[in-house]
Amino acid sequence: MLESPTLTDQINALLPQTQCGQCSFPGCRPYAEAIASGAADINQCPPGGDEGIRDLADLLGIPAKPLNTKFGLHKPASVAFIIEQDCIGCVKCIAACPVDAIVGAAKFMHTVIAQECTGCELCIAPCPVDCIVMQPAPVGNAEQSRAQKSAQAKRRYDARCLRKEKEEAEKAERAKKKKQALLTMQEAKK
Repeated sequence: MLESPTLTDQINALLPQTQCGQCSFPGCRPYAEAIASGAADINQCPPGGDEGIRDLADLLGIPAKPLNTKFGLHKPASVAFIIEQDCIGCVKCIAACPVDAIVGAAKFMHTVIAQECTGCELCIAPCPVDCIVMQPAPVGNAEQSRAQKSAQAKRRYDARCLRKEKEEAEKAERAKKKKQALLTMQEAKK
Protein backbone atom coordinates (compact mmCIF):
# COMPACT_ATOMS: atom_id res chain seq x y z
CA MET A 1 0.00 0.00 0.00
CA LEU A 2 1.42 3.37 -1.00
CA GLU A 3 1.49 6.11 1.59
CA SER A 4 0.17 9.45 0.49
CA PRO A 5 2.81 12.18 0.56
CA THR A 6 2.88 14.42 3.60
CA LEU A 7 2.41 18.16 3.26
CA THR A 8 6.17 18.54 3.67
CA ASP A 9 6.73 16.07 0.82
CA GLN A 10 4.29 17.95 -1.40
CA ILE A 11 5.95 21.29 -0.63
CA ASN A 12 9.43 19.82 -1.13
CA ALA A 13 8.37 18.47 -4.54
CA LEU A 14 7.54 22.02 -5.64
CA LEU A 15 10.89 23.47 -4.60
CA PRO A 16 13.74 23.64 -7.16
CA GLN A 17 16.05 21.32 -5.17
CA THR A 18 19.06 23.57 -5.65
CA GLN A 19 19.95 23.09 -1.96
CA CYS A 20 21.43 26.61 -2.15
CA GLY A 21 20.38 27.81 1.32
CA GLN A 22 19.32 31.26 0.12
CA CYS A 23 15.99 30.76 1.93
CA SER A 24 17.97 30.73 5.24
CA PHE A 25 17.51 26.97 5.64
CA PRO A 26 20.23 24.37 4.92
CA GLY A 27 18.41 22.91 1.93
CA CYS A 28 15.05 22.46 0.27
CA ARG A 29 13.68 19.80 2.64
CA PRO A 30 14.30 21.85 5.81
CA TYR A 31 12.66 24.84 4.09
CA ALA A 32 9.68 22.65 3.13
CA GLU A 33 9.39 21.49 6.75
CA ALA A 34 9.46 25.10 7.93
CA ILE A 35 6.74 26.12 5.47
CA ALA A 36 4.59 23.15 6.51
CA SER A 37 4.95 24.05 10.19
CA GLY A 38 4.29 27.75 9.60
CA ALA A 39 7.82 28.77 10.61
CA ALA A 40 8.71 30.10 7.14
CA ASP A 41 6.89 31.96 4.42
CA ILE A 42 6.36 30.70 0.87
CA ASN A 43 8.32 33.56 -0.71
CA GLN A 44 11.85 32.87 0.50
CA CYS A 45 13.17 30.84 -2.47
CA PRO A 46 14.87 32.98 -5.13
CA PRO A 47 15.59 30.03 -7.47
CA GLY A 48 11.89 29.10 -7.43
CA GLY A 49 10.89 32.65 -8.31
CA ASP A 50 7.32 33.82 -8.80
CA GLU A 51 6.30 30.56 -10.47
CA GLY A 52 7.45 28.55 -7.45
CA ILE A 53 5.68 30.91 -5.08
CA ARG A 54 2.45 30.56 -7.08
CA ASP A 55 2.74 26.77 -6.99
CA LEU A 56 3.23 26.81 -3.21
CA ALA A 57 0.33 29.23 -2.75
CA ASP A 58 -1.95 27.02 -4.87
CA LEU A 59 -0.96 23.94 -2.87
CA LEU A 60 -1.55 25.65 0.45
CA GLY A 61 -4.69 27.52 -0.65
CA ILE A 62 -3.28 30.92 0.24
CA PRO A 63 -2.65 34.04 -1.85
CA ALA A 64 0.66 34.28 -3.70
CA LYS A 65 2.97 37.12 -2.76
CA PRO A 66 6.10 38.63 -4.27
CA LEU A 67 9.52 37.11 -3.64
CA ASN A 68 11.04 38.48 -0.44
CA THR A 69 14.19 40.10 -1.85
CA LYS A 70 15.85 39.86 1.57
CA PHE A 71 16.67 36.30 0.45
CA GLY A 72 17.94 37.29 -3.01
CA LEU A 73 16.63 37.89 -6.50
CA HIS A 74 15.32 35.38 -9.01
CA LYS A 75 17.88 34.98 -11.80
CA PRO A 76 17.80 33.29 -15.19
CA ALA A 77 18.87 29.63 -15.10
CA SER A 78 22.64 29.36 -14.89
CA VAL A 79 25.33 26.75 -14.33
CA ALA A 80 28.79 26.88 -12.85
CA PHE A 81 31.73 26.86 -15.23
CA ILE A 82 35.32 26.17 -14.19
CA ILE A 83 38.03 28.10 -15.99
CA GLU A 84 40.08 24.98 -16.36
CA GLN A 85 43.50 26.57 -16.95
CA ASP A 86 43.14 28.36 -13.60
CA CYS A 87 41.95 25.29 -11.63
CA ILE A 88 44.51 23.98 -9.13
CA GLY A 89 42.61 20.79 -8.28
CA CYS A 90 41.96 21.65 -4.64
CA VAL A 91 38.63 19.68 -4.65
CA LYS A 92 36.90 22.29 -2.47
CA CYS A 93 34.24 22.82 -5.15
CA ILE A 94 33.57 19.08 -5.33
CA ALA A 95 32.95 18.97 -1.59
CA ALA A 96 30.60 21.97 -1.81
CA CYS A 97 28.44 20.72 -4.68
CA PRO A 98 25.19 19.31 -3.26
CA VAL A 99 24.39 17.30 -6.40
CA ASP A 100 27.85 15.94 -7.36
CA ALA A 101 27.86 17.93 -10.61
CA ILE A 102 31.61 18.59 -10.46
CA VAL A 103 34.17 15.96 -11.39
CA GLY A 104 37.92 15.92 -10.97
CA ALA A 105 40.60 14.66 -8.66
CA ALA A 106 43.01 16.23 -6.21
CA LYS A 107 45.70 18.25 -7.99
CA PHE A 108 43.97 17.73 -11.35
CA MET A 109 41.67 19.98 -13.30
CA HIS A 110 37.96 19.87 -12.44
CA THR A 111 34.94 20.39 -14.65
CA VAL A 112 31.21 20.89 -14.17
CA ILE A 113 28.64 18.55 -15.70
CA ALA A 114 26.40 21.35 -16.96
CA GLN A 115 23.33 19.10 -17.38
CA GLU A 116 23.52 18.21 -13.67
CA CYS A 117 24.39 21.63 -12.22
CA THR A 118 21.50 23.31 -10.36
CA GLY A 119 23.10 26.75 -10.40
CA CYS A 120 23.21 26.93 -6.59
CA GLU A 121 26.54 28.84 -6.65
CA LEU A 122 27.78 26.98 -3.55
CA CYS A 123 31.01 26.05 -5.33
CA ILE A 124 32.08 29.66 -5.91
CA ALA A 125 32.96 30.79 -2.37
CA PRO A 126 35.27 27.88 -1.42
CA CYS A 127 37.36 28.20 -4.60
CA PRO A 128 40.71 29.70 -3.52
CA VAL A 129 41.66 30.83 -7.04
CA ASP A 130 38.29 32.23 -8.17
CA CYS A 131 38.19 30.00 -11.25
CA ILE A 132 34.43 29.34 -11.09
CA VAL A 133 31.98 31.61 -12.86
CA MET A 134 28.27 31.33 -13.54
CA GLN A 135 27.09 31.13 -17.15
CA PRO A 136 23.63 30.88 -18.74
CA ALA A 137 22.31 27.33 -18.60
CA PRO A 138 22.80 25.35 -21.82
CA VAL A 139 19.84 25.08 -24.18
CA GLY A 140 19.32 21.41 -23.23
CA ASN A 141 18.72 22.45 -19.62
CA ALA A 142 16.05 24.93 -20.67
CA GLU A 143 14.11 22.20 -22.51
CA GLN A 144 13.47 20.30 -19.28
CA SER A 145 10.44 21.35 -17.28
CA ARG A 146 10.89 22.79 -13.80
CA ALA A 147 9.44 19.58 -12.35
CA GLN A 148 11.90 17.42 -14.31
CA LYS A 149 14.88 19.55 -13.25
CA SER A 150 13.73 19.51 -9.65
CA ALA A 151 13.21 15.73 -9.62
CA GLN A 152 16.60 15.13 -11.23
CA ALA A 153 18.36 17.43 -8.74
CA LYS A 154 16.56 15.74 -5.84
CA ARG A 155 17.65 12.28 -7.01
CA ARG A 156 21.26 13.45 -7.27
CA TYR A 157 21.11 15.20 -3.88
CA ASP A 158 19.56 12.14 -2.21
CA ALA A 159 22.19 9.87 -3.81
CA ARG A 160 24.97 12.16 -2.57
CA CYS A 161 23.51 12.16 0.95
CA LEU A 162 23.35 8.34 0.95
CA ARG A 163 26.94 8.13 -0.30
CA LYS A 164 28.11 10.56 2.42
CA GLU A 165 26.27 8.56 5.11
CA LYS A 166 27.88 5.34 3.86
CA GLU A 167 31.33 6.98 3.85
CA GLU A 168 30.84 8.20 7.42
CA ALA A 169 29.68 4.75 8.57
CA GLU A 170 32.68 3.12 6.89
CA LYS A 171 35.01 5.67 8.47
CA ALA A 172 33.51 5.00 11.91
CA GLU A 173 33.86 1.23 11.38
CA ARG A 174 37.54 1.61 10.38
CA ALA A 175 38.17 3.75 13.49
CA LYS A 176 36.43 1.15 15.65
CA LYS A 177 38.54 -1.67 14.18
CA LYS A 178 41.73 0.37 14.58
CA LYS A 179 40.89 1.08 18.22
CA GLN A 180 40.12 -2.60 18.81
CA ALA A 181 43.43 -3.62 17.21
CA LEU A 182 45.32 -1.18 19.45
CA LEU A 183 43.57 -2.52 22.53
CA THR A 184 44.38 -6.06 21.47
CA MET A 185 48.05 -5.12 20.99
CA GLN A 186 48.16 -3.45 24.39
CA GLU A 187 46.62 -6.54 26.01
CA ALA A 188 49.15 -8.78 24.27
CA LYS A 189 52.04 -6.70 25.61
CA LYS A 190 50.89 -7.21 29.22
